Amino acid sequence: MIDPLEYSPWDFWSRADAAARARQRSHLAGLAERPGHELGEGCFVSELASVDNDELRLGDRTYVAAGAYLTGSLRAGSDCSVNPYTVVRGTVALGDGVRIGAHTSILGFNHTMSDPDLPVFRQPLTATGIRIGDDVWVGSHVVILDGVTVGDHAVLAAGAVVTKDVPAGAVVGGNPAKLLRWRIPPAGSTRGDLGSRVAALADRARAQAGDVLERSWQGSLFVDRPGAAPTVRAQADAIELADLLLGTAPPQLPAEQQVERLRGWQDAATGRIPRLRADGSIAPASAEDDADVAYHVLSVGYALDLLGSEFAHPLALVTSSSAGQLAAFCDGLPWRSEAWHAGHWVDALGTALLWSKRRGDALPSGIHESLLGWLVSNADPATGMWASVSADGSRLQIVNGFYRASRGTFAQFGVPLPYPERVIDTVLAHVRDDRYFRPDRHDACNVLDVAHPLWLTRATGYRGNEVTAVARRLLGDALDRWVDGAGFGFRAPSPDDPARDASAPGLQGTEMWLATIWYLADLAGVSDALGYRPRGVHRPEPAPLS
Repeated sequence: MIDPLEYSPWDFWSRADAAARARQRSHLAGLAERPGHELGEGCFVSELASVDNDELRLGDRTYVAAGAYLTGSLRAGSDCSVNPYTVVRGTVALGDGVRIGAHTSILGFNHTMSDPDLPVFRQPLTATGIRIGDDVWVGSHVVILDGVTVGDHAVLAAGAVVTKDVPAGAVVGGNPAKLLRWRIPPAGSTRGDLGSRVAALADRARAQAGDVLERSWQGSLFVDRPGAAPTVRAQADAIELADLLLGTAPPQLPAEQQVERLRGWQDAATGRIPRLRADGSIAPASAEDDADVAYHVLSVGYALDLLGSEFAHPLALVTSSSAGQLAAFCDGLPWRSEAWHAGHWVDALGTALLWSKRRGDALPSGIHESLLGWLVSNADPATGMWASVSADGSRLQIVNGFYRASRGTFAQFGVPLPYPERVIDTVLAHVRDDRYFRPDRHDACNVLDVAHPLWLTRATGYRGNEVTAVARRLLGDALDRWVDGAGFGFRAPSPDDPARDASAPGLQGTEMWLATIWYLADLAGVSDALGYRPRGVHRPEPAPLS
């Protein structure tokens, strides 16, 4: 029978019987006789571990559990743990108090593969080495690659694949690993303050959600803000806000009546939901309301979804189009001159496909593949997007168009982007443009349209520190714009808007900024402080198909 203390040795010296302790002392003495081996007081090395080091130096009370595999040079400080089935190879240095979970691989060397005519196993090895500071927690199933330095007090979450240096005090996770939050913020950092500000904003928004909704309730319909005409979107924004902040339908009208009204506005023949008239009735469909009709596929569809319902009729936008017609439609969109408008329609197409699949409607063969295939084959390898930088150097149209097109397709269906790193390059260049990103020129659309692509591409780890810095800056600016009892305006107060129409608080600005703040906070590692996560149009996860 195998002694369980071989696998859980932290209590070995207090729980093992005399015979086991004597056998362990003999085993340690044998290891210490090897050249380059030094073992401190109170160490434990399981006889079931494979120890084949050229150099092994263990500080006091450091243990190596059964199943571990050690080679190369390992220097560990005091109170370190190498748990079962962990692999530590190459040149590795551990500080004091480094705790390593089971099934982790710390690989302080690498293969080269520069000669394509030579098998990899015959090519030279390289070894830069791995250094891990004091008081570091390495979770189970973590992989740390050669050349990485992990700072003091860091945490590597279970399953992380660590390919780059980890700052002191950081909590990282994912493949490749990225910053999730700070265990200990850097000296002089405002991250702790940022988390507190985020939490305070969320608390204010929840406490005032009822007032925000009530001020926009006009008769029997929602308006964006007092004095505005009723719109279809305002009904959907109210439903999204109530779900986000209250976890219920808006209290102004029973949920079943809201569902009945939204479903009743849909045209049975086309599936379209046109605009509302000023008196709240549905206007006749016309060519000029196409942009609103396209967005209603998103806003009404997700509002119904949040209320536990769905569209009453098929969406002819996709059910009556062939794969070839859809590709031709995408070809004809104004990508060069109005990329946002083009992306707006692609977003509607992708979302119409989602609702049609949910409803079980018959779809033309290959139509979903046609849409995604068109986007993949027409993406620009230089920008990662579907247009080029304009003659005046502006990236506004291509970035905003990319957000809309990718939201309704790649993000909504969980499909990888074709050129994620180029997307990051394009977005980071765009946010340096003061025409749109000077604080008094921020609007909910422009900031969301950079926050979402950066979040969608976060798993690459590419230019991660720059992405985090941008997110923190934009987030810090946004948090101060909440107006008590009214919410957010679509645009920041600005001398460019003397009438303050765009900066007046309303449902659209409030819904969009709260979603944008979630994305920015998540990139900055403080989204947990919000206590909410969008579930509607701006949901971060792919939408389920059933």
